[in-house]
Amino acid sequence: MLKDRKYKTLDDFDFKNKTVILRIDINSPIDEKTGEILDESRFIEHSITVNELLEKGAKLVILAHQGRKGDKDFTTFEKHSKILSKYIKGKLKYIPDIIGEKALEEIKNLKSGEALLLENIRMIDEETKEKSPEEHAKGEIVSKLAPLAEIYVNDAFAAAHRAHASTVGFIPVLPTAIGRIMERELKALEKIVDNPEKPCIYIVGGAKPKESFNVIEYVLKKDIADLVLTGGMIAQVFLKVSNINLGNENEKIIEKLGFKPLMPKAEEIINKYKDKIVTPIDFGIEVNGKRESIMIHEFPTNYIIKDIGKYTIQLYSYIVYLAKAIVMNGPLGVFEEKDFSYGTFEIFKAVGKSKAFSVLGGGHTIAALKKSGLEKNFSYISTAGGALISYISGEKMPVIDALKRYS
Repeated sequence: MLKDRKYKTLDDFDFKNKTVILRIDINSPIDEKTGEILDESRFIEHSITVNELLEKGAKLVILAHQGRKGDKDFTTFEKHSKILSKYIKGKLKYIPDIIGEKALEEIKNLKSGEALLLENIRMIDEETKEKSPEEHAKGEIVSKLAPLAEIYVNDAFAAAHRAHASTVGFIPVLPTAIGRIMERELKALEKIVDNPEKPCIYIVGGAKPKESFNVIEYVLKKDIADLVLTGGMIAQVFLKVSNINLGNENEKIIEKLGFKPLMPKAEEIINKYKDKIVTPIDFGIEVNGKRESIMIHEFPTNYIIKDIGKYTIQLYSYIVYLAKAIVMNGPLGVFEEKDFSYGTFEIFKAVGKSKAFSVLGGGHTIAALKKSGLEKNFSYISTAGGALISYISGEKMPVIDALKRYS
């Protein structure tokens, strides 16, 4: 549990009249044409920590990022500040500066219960340099801001896989706590990665080849998952390397989406863990614009596979019913199309009927869940994206490592 790891939380500090540097993650999808922010989920989530700190009398300095230099979603925090202001109870001021004289002066003038949102931290090139906490602690960002603060709070689990200045650099030089969102994420991950109740089921779909295979290999190698249920392109690749002829059109899609170089990896995984990887026994295919069913023994087909079939849904639902811990990452079909959202939505329903502790994550998975209206079916929904994948595939987590070392 978190107490065993000795992470300090908001319960461990007196924040009244203390200047606090808070790192959150409000990096959000932005409409390329209008520049409008399309999803306010992260603002709502992080307002929990912001409001608690303000209620406790902190003088709050908020750091965050949006996009990367050169990307279309890289922008200032003018619109972010307006959205964040909607969800916090205290006064929020935004300043288009980070470590310049204006920013430093505003920090010095903060009063108890006030918050200051500094500019997109990635405006400074130093921020995204991958360095150790100790190296970043000597950099300009930390050297300018840390002397003005008394406590650092990291609430950005979604950026915990990045060894950036604002995520790890303050940890060696300031008393550090994790925010409520970080705390909640870590508690959930402990239940499905570090110490899952058995049987533990991972449901992996979607069309992200490298990440998905890394997750599957890790959770089976470490005996975290008892079974991995597959859907989407991941299932098709496992079937292909198991000598199932899916048909030319489906195999073209596999190649187009970049799975071909990972075929040897998929074959190695399926050969090593074939008793623990469950692939669909039937599918939904598109025939003349309509959904039709096809059994696995009826392959190959000239039609595009777009969903798992009803017998697979029955099988997966039964396995889910028996589980005590469930992780779902990636939709099981083309959920954007009504006729092919069936498989994904039915498994959402099955999870809701189970008594298991369940975690869902990944951008497309969350989009599918929102479309289904079944958000309440899961015990915890992670908005962490890449950080979640890194954690459940056993990759290095620089922020978590730094917190452990300096706790």
